Amino acid sequence: MTANVNEELQLLRAEIAAAAARLIAEDGADYNTAKRKAARQILGDTQPPLNLLPDNAQIEAEVRLYQSLFHADTQPARLFRLRTLAVDIMEGLQKFHPYLTGSVLNGTAGPHDDIHLQLFADSAKEVEIFLLNRNLQIDISETPHFKGPRYGMVETVSFMWHKEGVHAALYELDDLRGAVKTRSDGKLARADIAAVRALLVNSTHPSTHPSTHPSSP
Repeated sequence: MTANVNEELQLLRAEIAAAAARLIAEDGADYNTAKRKAARQILGDTQPPLNLLPDNAQIEAEVRLYQSLFHADTQPARLFRLRTLAVDIMEGLQKFHPYLTGSVLNGTAGPHDDIHLQLFADSAKEVEIFLLNRNLQIDISETPHFKGPRYGMVETVSFMWHKEGVHAALYELDDLRGAVKTRSDGKLARADIAAVRALLVNSTHPSTHPSTHPSSP
């Protein structure tokens, strides 16, 4: 591959990443959907080679940039609210070893984002009964296992908490041993309640953050 061709591929990849970031920030698209739509917007119906598509890390970097350029006046307060609610939910679910993941953890959460948790219990039913006993209406779906596609899908419970969506993927206790805390780029892949509290303490408190401390599940 010549230098000019390689440079052209990098520029196209960056353009797709920027377009995907816009779809994520403005429409709430997930990364895979945003990547596919962005590629179609730029390339039309041409099937792009796999090495042309940006990875999630590059798209995440573009989401951060987009948020800083277009939502700097609202995004920090939104992130602070979601992290505050995440701590309260995790406090109520401590018996299930809760971990925070996703955009609320990595700091890119915007108006369309929900709170994503991973819980570890003897059985998914135990968590479901726990939530139902607290008068929470739950929906059940499936989420890919964090260990990869060769592992089965895991049950996920979703519910509303203070008008925000919460999605908790339910893992077996043995999965805790394989729950790596950092990604290949050194950033947190998941955070326990102590780590999320530290994120809140170290962040700038926006003037619009919630004035009341919500009760836990």
